[in-house]
This record gives sequence, C-alpha cells and structure tokens, in this order.
Amino acid sequence: MSASTDQRLDTPTTTAPEPGPARRRRSATFGTMSLKEKVGRYVLLFFVLFISMGPFLWQLSTSLKSTSEDIYTKIPQPWPSEPTLDNYARVLDTIPVWSFIANSLFVAVLAVGGNVIFSTLAGFALARLRFRGQKIALGLFLATLILPGEATIIANFVTIRNLGLSDTLLGVALPGMIAALNVLLMYNAFRQLPGEIDQAAIIDGANAFQRFWNVALPSVKGTVSVIAIFSFIGAWDDFLWPLIVLTSPDQFTLTIGLQYLSGTFSNDQRMIAAGSMIAFIPIAIVFAVLQRHFFKGVEEGGVKG
Repeated sequence: MSASTDQRLDTPTTTAPEPGPARRRRSATFGTMSLKEKVGRYVLLFFVLFISMGPFLWQLSTSLKSTSEDIYTKIPQPWPSEPTLDNYARVLDTIPVWSFIANSLFVAVLAVGGNVIFSTLAGFALARLRFRGQKIALGLFLATLILPGEATIIANFVTIRNLGLSDTLLGVALPGMIAALNVLLMYNAFRQLPGEIDQAAIIDGANAFQRFWNVALPSVKGTVSVIAIFSFIGAWDDFLWPLIVLTSPDQFTLTIGLQYLSGTFSNDQRMIAAGSMIAFIPIAIVFAVLQRHFFKGVEEGGVKG
C-alpha cells in the first residue's frame, strides 16, 4: 500500500455524539408546561374572569332575587335561592320601557349607519386616493383622539341648539354619527390592501367609487363589523350626552329612563338590576349576530380568493 492509503486507514472516523441526558430532557419537555406554570396561568385566568364578569353576574343574580331575600347580608349570596322574574315585570310596570327602547334604537341605528357609511368613505379616501392636504387631514383625525369627549361637549351642544335640534333624538345621534377612531380603523384596513388590485381596477376602467364598492369594501367586512358593534354599544350606553340634550320624558333614551327606578319613590336594587339586564339584551343580540366578523377585523387586509 502507498503512504497515502496508510494515512487514510489510520485516520479515525468521526461519528455523531449521542445526545446527552440534558438534550433528551429538553426535547422531551419542549412545548409542555410544568404543574406550577399551569396553576399560575389558571389562577391568573380566573382572576381576570372574576374582575371582568363578576359585576355582571352579580347584577344578574340580584335581578332574579325575590323581595323575601336579603341582598345586604354580611355573607353575600351569589345566586338566588328562589329565582323569579317578578322584578322584570315590575320594571315594565314602573317605566315605559318599550318607548325608551325605541328611542335608544333610533339613536343607535343612526349612529351605526353614519359611522359605517362616513367612516368607510373617509378611510378609503385617506388610504387609497391621492389629493392635496391628505396628510394634514390624517393628522387632524389623529389629533382628535387626544381630546376627551367632555372637552367638546359644550361646543357640540351649542351647535345642536343653533341647528334647532335640542330635545330631539336626531340631536342626540348627530355628534356620534362619525368618530375619528372609526375613520382611522378603516384607514388602516384599506391601507393593508395590495396596491395591485387598484391598478388592475383602473386598467379595467373603474372609477374611484367602483373601486371602493366592488374591490375594496368586500375585503374589509370584518372591520366594518367592528365599527358597527362599537358604534351601537357607544350610542346605546351613552348617558351624559342624552341627559344634556333631552328634556322631554317622551324623548328619553333607555339609559336616562332607567334613572326613574332610583329616586324618591323607588329605590329597589332588584329593579335597578333588572333594568340593567334589560338594557344589556340588545347589545348581546348585536354582538351575537356580528361576532363571527368581529374577531377577523384586526386581521383584515388580505386578498380573498
């Protein structure tokens, strides 16, 4: 044999080292949690659930308790011993609930319609069109988020009064028919759409409104649902602005009308809790209808096949 052959034979072959016990232990436990981590996560989860759902469940329990049960005991009773719906019937007999609900629905429908229409149009213009002063307009929408609603409430009231809309439901709904935050949400959703779809639509001869209605809007339905839910909840739960604008009892919304349940002649916490549950039902219905679109709103922006 030659020297080179002897050298190759004498060279030791290298083999992959066997994984040690530490490496095997890490690969076996990858993606799993220890018992302490599981306990900590569940404790944190139940704590957050208690903080967020506790007051609602307590109101629901109080609304179902009969007058024979004491709701001010030292040891609170989390569930009614004798559930009853009499408190809801007493609310219907005490105040004109259906009239207040109709007023609130009128305001909420105007708020939802205004925000869906105007926010989508403004968001599309800011995101997909090019015009002079575009960045200034976007900056103004961002600047309005800094101001709290109470800072502009006097100016809004003076405007509504000068328009002759004080003590009207339209005056209640008008300032909430478009919100700067909703415009920015739609701006972000439209901005995430690929620019190629606009170019293809322009080549096909589509104008700005056709690109908005046929191309862009179908791709942002999730964000539109988010805006609809937030607008409905904001208009339905609003108390301060309707209290300032409205003076006639027949124009009161539900949030103002429920104040009749707490006063000189009526101060039953069971009835107040029942009224709160009645006000919650429409919000639950709206969210149940739009929930499948709600959680997709943040991820909006891809081209759908």
